[in-house]
Amino acid sequence: MKTRITELLGIRYPIVQGGMMWVGRAELASAVSNAGALGTITALTQPTPEALSIEIDRVRSMTNEPFAVNLTILPTIKPVPYQEYVRVIIESGVKIVETAGRNPEPYLPAFKAAGIKVIHKCTSVRHALKAEAIGCDAVSVDGFECAGHPGEDDVPNLILLPAAAAQLRIPMLASGGIADARGMVAALALGADGVNMGTRFMATREAPIHENVKRQLLEHDERNTALIFRTLKNTSRIFRNAVAEQVLELERREGTTFADLKPLVSGERGKRIYETGDTDDGTFPAGLAIGLIHDIPTCDELVSRMVAEARELIHRRLATMMDKASNETACVL
Repeated sequence: MKTRITELLGIRYPIVQGGMMWVGRAELASAVSNAGALGTITALTQPTPEALSIEIDRVRSMTNEPFAVNLTILPTIKPVPYQEYVRVIIESGVKIVETAGRNPEPYLPAFKAAGIKVIHKCTSVRHALKAEAIGCDAVSVDGFECAGHPGEDDVPNLILLPAAAAQLRIPMLASGGIADARGMVAALALGADGVNMGTRFMATREAPIHENVKRQLLEHDERNTALIFRTLKNTSRIFRNAVAEQVLELERREGTTFADLKPLVSGERGKRIYETGDTDDGTFPAGLAIGLIHDIPTCDELVSRMVAEARELIHRRLATMMDKASNETACVL
């Protein structure tokens, strides 16, 4: 399956595993890359730049295929040494970086000088065009369906993807609400060059999270996510659990600030969920794609199945529909 994304990144299939805090570790990234897609480790999951260097070496010990490092640039209470993480990424010889959050422009000269391909995550056409203008090699366009931060425009991928494709010149990944071959074929038809999946890869055997979390994703449907931080104009889509309901209740009260919500949504509580399996201990991201998760396969099984079913959809079902329509038109004429 050749697209501009497979050629840009040197991968076999146009499928990318998104960077996910606490989830994007060597075990998952290497399994995805070995399956012919692009695995991603999350830089800030590692507590220090030195720890990231060790994690990059771990990935290399598990795969000879391309992989990426995600660097999410956000304001934090505790300062993050972003320049040091950038230095480690470059010195480790990584060739693909996924950036997210704030504008990555300050780091692009160093990445470019090192021959690194940069994919920037965007939630709107205007942000995608800005990423193109500053020199990013590709963008991952996140629709309203995605886990984590979908932006404040609330535009789903059925509209966002063709709107972005109509104006972009660089390759585009579709992200949000994609978990199977049907979503991938639809994204390609809408103008994307590949897909980015996060929630779906959480529900795989190699994902380094507790089995209880995977079962929650398997057993619930698309109605079981919640949008928090809407009142703060920093919307985040998470799994709907007891803590999510508490956050929503607080947000309904006038005058609620982030300080009021912080004890419920701390990153440490989210990390603990993945470790202990107590899915009501805090909050964790989940996209609408949970409605499309019906098993917990290996990454190789998931990628292989998606590719095989996508080919079936494109070459048989859609082609048959076109042939049938042509024959019916010919009969009428």
